[in-house]
Amino acid sequence: MKDRLVTVIGGGGFVGRYVAQALLKAGARVRVAQRDPREAWFLKPLGGLGQTQFVAADVTRADSLARAVAGSDAVVNLAGAFGRRAYAVNAAGAENAAKAAAAAGASAFVQVSALGADVEAASEYGRAKGEGEQLVRAAFPAATIVRPSFIFGREDQFVNRFAALAAQAPVVPVLRGQVRIQPVYVADVAAAVVRALADPHAFGGRTLELGGPDVMTFAQFQRWLVEATGRRKGVVELPDFVGAGIATLGFLPGMPISWDQWLMLQQDNVTTDNALPELGIAPTPLGTVAPAWLVQYRRHGRFAGSHQAA
Repeated sequence: MKDRLVTVIGGGGFVGRYVAQALLKAGARVRVAQRDPREAWFLKPLGGLGQTQFVAADVTRADSLARAVAGSDAVVNLAGAFGRRAYAVNAAGAENAAKAAAAAGASAFVQVSALGADVEAASEYGRAKGEGEQLVRAAFPAATIVRPSFIFGREDQFVNRFAALAAQAPVVPVLRGQVRIQPVYVADVAAAVVRALADPHAFGGRTLELGGPDVMTFAQFQRWLVEATGRRKGVVELPDFVGAGIATLGFLPGMPISWDQWLMLQQDNVTTDNALPELGIAPTPLGTVAPAWLVQYRRHGRFAGSHQAA
């Protein structure tokens, strides 16, 4: 990857910052493209002089993408959205990114999708991601599509959100407690993206599912989280009719949940063939890294003792 110019669409986001750092470490020149480039300026000190570039781009505007990826050796699309913008960003936006990469003559393109992406999925998000994959394939046949399970990391909106709920609620309510998940570490996802970019002959045209080493039910995940944050609270699995009602109202106590997210919880989120080992990446267990930042959710932080838990 040394000295290759890689445009990372959405490089200032949660996953994007890790992809950008992995590329910089590999010696690539990184161009971060997103709607407000100022949100990614924190990446500047992480690269050498002239190693990082920043450009304004919106995946829903094809003209802005054409300018953003001009001269790129490779392109990564990390843009994603829920709700009203799901189709515009996850489907049409992905197509715009792939077409722009092809027109620029890029040798590699990675589309970051999600497990459960399917044009026939029950959720709008899953359908939009599935259609986006098909559109990417048509526009850039040698694209690599990566499908991660739930991604965790210090800045995530997954582990942190549920940890905050566990810290605040008297008991921890769980929706769809028996659904299985396979959380994958954000740095492993970033490493997978870089490996795919570095070897398009081996990974181009393929769909790679990414998951961590731990497969657990949602209830097991919540119980682990309660223990990891030093709390002494019950975990209550809510029946489906209650969960559906909560999703209809749009919130779980302490946390918003949409009907589309409820639909996504109706099926397991696990890989059928985890590609991380093939990529030469040892999947990182949740328990080896998450406790380092979960201390903030303990009642007395890192100084909490067992007698202080609540």
